[in-house]
Amino acid sequence: MKRRWLIVALGAAVLITFEAQPAYAMHIMEGFLPPLWALFWFVVTIPFWLIGLRQIQRIVREKPEVRLLLGFAAAFTFVLSALKLPSVTGSSSHPTGTGLGAILFGPWVMSVLGSIVLLFQALLIAHGGLTTLGANAFSMAVAGPFVAWLIWRGLAGRAPFWLVVFLAAALADLSTYVITSLQLALAYPDPVGGFGASFAKFGAIFAVTQIPLAISEGILTVLIMNALQTSAAAELEALEIKGVRA
Repeated sequence: MKRRWLIVALGAAVLITFEAQPAYAMHIMEGFLPPLWALFWFVVTIPFWLIGLRQIQRIVREKPEVRLLLGFAAAFTFVLSALKLPSVTGSSSHPTGTGLGAILFGPWVMSVLGSIVLLFQALLIAHGGLTTLGANAFSMAVAGPFVAWLIWRGLAGRAPFWLVVFLAAALADLSTYVITSLQLALAYPDPVGGFGASFAKFGAIFAVTQIPLAISEGILTVLIMNALQTSAAAELEALEIKGVRA
């Protein structure tokens, strides 16, 4: 059953890769950020990648039985974050899919998995870009997973399992777009209102499509976690993921 989950996710990813067309997307597009800001976000994100790589090596060495689940978390992120939906700006919004992996493996691991996803999307479907990879990785693969992990660690065992999973996934999604709005506002402050006005403008525009997407992602992540409790119970136990099916 767990192999079936992975095959379905990877199959969907392949279909999206061939069918998707280049578009302005919620990942900051190639060349959009000024060079200094692009470099800044790369530098800020590098420590997360280094720690994440070490944690992945440790997990694979100490818990080899969770390798398929590790691949599934990456595939889930790829599929959801490649689903580009039109936004009111003429760009696109999309789910992120990082909450699930953050719950399972923690935010450091997801900083690597999410960045690999972003790299493949930039190369294969013109979603995001190489010059903006650091900025996109920080918002989607660092900030979002850390929000999800903090919610999971703070509420697990203190609130219903389904509610904690939902909040972790949904708020990870929303926080990604808050950080993206911050990044764009820093790079392009409003001529009159400065950073604050620009941040409010970007955030308001993205909220129109992103709030319903975050709710949908939260519900889907609850369903996936419920399914994993049946199909990957041993792996969840190895990762010390405990909960009651919603």
